[in-house]
Amino acid sequence: MASEELAKKLQSRLAAAEEAEQNPETEQSAVPVQSQESDPGCGDTPSELATKLNRRLDINDGNAPTRTTRVFNPYTEFKEFSRKQIKDMEAMFKRFDTGKDGFIDLMELKILMEKLGAPQTHLGLKNMIREVDEDIDGKLSFREFLLIFRRAAAGELQEESGLMALARLSEINVSTEGVMGAKDFFEAKVQALSQSSKFEAEIREEKEERKKQEVEKKERQAAFKQLQSAFS
Repeated sequence: MASEELAKKLQSRLAAAEEAEQNPETEQSAVPVQSQESDPGCGDTPSELATKLNRRLDINDGNAPTRTTRVFNPYTEFKEFSRKQIKDMEAMFKRFDTGKDGFIDLMELKILMEKLGAPQTHLGLKNMIREVDEDIDGKLSFREFLLIFRRAAAGELQEESGLMALARLSEINVSTEGVMGAKDFFEAKVQALSQSSKFEAEIREEKEERKKQEVEKKERQAAFKQLQSAFS
């Protein structure tokens, strides 16, 4: 069974990591090393491996706690951002979600940061994910991606952190305020909090635009039918 094989791999990796810590002088060649792609525990500390192993064993035994699924609406939960900004952030998220699984994993985050001109180390990337990884699955959901910008706007990120670099450098892509600096970008987000009717106004504008398109479509159809009847 695949789950049992994974548990054995994690357990073997945990034992090897603990042995390496207890015997630092042991030659590296004495410990078999698997590639990062084939070893799900590669790069993890013994404590992280133990956590993964225990959860896998709990799942096999049917004792794993049930993770509640709740409906996530970014427009109601992240009211400090406009609908257009959220859509732009979503487009950026999907662009770097090359696996199309609804998450940005460590490798995809690595590519994102390189594209932004702020490459990170393997440990730096793991720390970035860990800082907003609320469900502790080792990757970023769209909601967790939005949390980066919320925390940046609230001044909760360290100035030199990888997440702050992501938020600052990404503002060119997600800003709809026409600003050029991160300071103005985040001030615009804070100012949006006091505009309680902005969200409703944007919804009305979208509805009006859809109505306008429907009217134009019906007018074109009527004109086409009238033209047909003239030649029949």
